[in-house]
Amino acid sequence: MKLLKKTLGVLILSTQIVFAQDIVQKLDDATKGLMNSSGGIASSLSFYVADENGNLVYEYQGKKGLSTASTQKIFTAAAALQTLGKNYTFKTTSSYSGTVLKDVLNGDLLISSNGDPTLGSWRYESYKPESFKKKLIESIKTLGIAKITGNLIIDDSYFDHQTIPGGWPWDDLGNYYGAGVWGVNWRENQFDININGTSFKGFSYPLEGVQWLNDLKAGGSSDQSLIFTAPHSNVALINGTLPSGKTVTVSGSTPNPPMQLGVEVKEWLKESGINFSGKVITNSQLEIEGKQPIEVLPKNIILTYQSPSLDKIVYWFLRKSINLYGETLIKTLGKEKKGNSSFKAGVAYLKEFWKSNGINPNMINFADGSGLSPQNYVSAKAEVQALLYAKKQSWFDAYYDGFPTQENGMKMKSGTMRDTKSFAGYQTAKDGKKYVFSIIINNYQGSGNTELQKILNILK
Repeated sequence: MKLLKKTLGVLILSTQIVFAQDIVQKLDDATKGLMNSSGGIASSLSFYVADENGNLVYEYQGKKGLSTASTQKIFTAAAALQTLGKNYTFKTTSSYSGTVLKDVLNGDLLISSNGDPTLGSWRYESYKPESFKKKLIESIKTLGIAKITGNLIIDDSYFDHQTIPGGWPWDDLGNYYGAGVWGVNWRENQFDININGTSFKGFSYPLEGVQWLNDLKAGGSSDQSLIFTAPHSNVALINGTLPSGKTVTVSGSTPNPPMQLGVEVKEWLKESGINFSGKVITNSQLEIEGKQPIEVLPKNIILTYQSPSLDKIVYWFLRKSINLYGETLIKTLGKEKKGNSSFKAGVAYLKEFWKSNGINPNMINFADGSGLSPQNYVSAKAEVQALLYAKKQSWFDAYYDGFPTQENGMKMKSGTMRDTKSFAGYQTAKDGKKYVFSIIINNYQGSGNTELQKILNILK
């Protein structure tokens, strides 16, 4: 009997070894095949697979760090959940200065925020623009105010003045995915234009103070247009091509979200029968004009409007790859942990966080929180280590839920930029084995998505 048990044990162990060797060989053959098909650029691929316990299954390391695209978000999301907590919320407040006598506010109406990136977002059922409008107007009417003699002050001073991370390509800034981060964000700092051929047919909402240069040409079968806007600028450019004969929706980034919110609130007051003839003023605009910003004191608060909890924000951050959320989290981490809301401070904290949790700092060189900058350099091993770290945390279910489920059944975050493809995520194979993986390829000229999927399908 002992001999039989020993024989069975050896047989099982041998089978496991053969299986392990088999998957390693398949991964190696597929990876080398990809490199050969791409012209032999093996130095531009990083691939790492581990089991659920962190044991190495396969590694192909052409370079220690490659440009990640949006798989960079796995680092930011995990660090934010651990540092801020999954129940963390952003807050937007409304208050007033002066006094309320009878039905008249003899003073200013003020709106301030700590950078809530979801304010006015359409993604959350209870947080759409109409929700903020309803609660703001109700809070004003609760005080019996029917007239405001002062101005509407939008306090956008919570973060520093740099709204765009250094290193973002100019081609990206004016498009919806290149929206900057402000102390007051509104409607995810995005607007939509309906365009037929080269003619504007309408905006998702009236865009305040923006004049357009239109260099569009009709042609092709898909949207090949680019929008160029810059923070605080009142001139926007659109060029490229759009198909003729049909209406296409093109999305851009709002050049001044705090002012955009202000002019909309002014209109809400008018619609609600509240007499207001003052100006809309943002603190950043006052500083541009060489004037002192208006200090918003924590008194006379009439509304505190909280964002969805961080776990819900991270869900959409990962699921729809919202760069605005990532850069807001970076600024928030910098503000909370270093007392400095600059991108530089936030990125420095992000690197320190992962170094303290076991990742070699030589394998991570962050430039932003979303991956839009080509100056992010990370190894596939570092991404796997981050995924394994997250797996051990109490908030992991919320994190995991945000990873899109791909056509091949994998829970996987993808990243795409010019000549860059990346995938990182979790997979349970048909035999029950669990894998954590990352693959990054730069300077690939072929059908990167299809070829990379073939490699990952081996883990099924």
